Amino acid sequence: MTTPRPASTDAPLALHGLVLAGGASRRMGRDKAALVYETRPQLEVAFSLLQAQVQRCLVSVRADQQDDPLRARFPQLLDRHHAIGPAAGLLAAHASAPQAPWLVIACDLPGLEAATLQRLTAAFVPGDGAVAFRSAGDGLPEPLCALWAPPALQRLRRQVEGGHFGVRRALDADDVRLLAPQAAQVLDNANTPEDLARLRGEVRHG
Repeated sequence: MTTPRPASTDAPLALHGLVLAGGASRRMGRDKAALVYETRPQLEVAFSLLQAQVQRCLVSVRADQQDDPLRARFPQLLDRHHAIGPAAGLLAAHASAPQAPWLVIACDLPGLEAATLQRLTAAFVPGDGAVAFRSAGDGLPEPLCALWAPPALQRLRRQVEGGHFGVRRALDADDVRLLAPQAAQVLDNANTPEDLARLRGEVRHG
């Protein structure tokens, strides 16, 4: 991983944005993009946060989700691969704009704030493969709230071609800039009904 260096003072990045919303939500038993923590579906909250930071913002969906009433409200990017998890959305983004850096977030991060996304964009320096936060739990990169530049996306493409679908693996490289972990709950998501109950309490009262 790269050592910290001053952020660039160049003109703002021509960033693209992607909200990953193509998951099946099997453990939750209901669509995580449609969960409401305060007053709005989480996909709507996530898209609004991300759109403010980028020039072009899309929502990653599977083919069978295109006509979903919630997802149909947003500009979509169709997954080109099946059953490979978040890698499908990332590779579709890279294929649609191969030279672009992509600010990518999962749709189910109820504690996410604009300042978190701004930290990622401010830290990016041309030549970086990606910018990500270290996980507070294991110190590894957090891949689903990260700025993915072409070098890391190209690694992910080669990795998937070799049969390896875990997106975190593509961020294990010297050109990836890792930032200090975010405060507790900022990047927490809900994968089960029990997680949902806990996070609803933290978002409303934290």
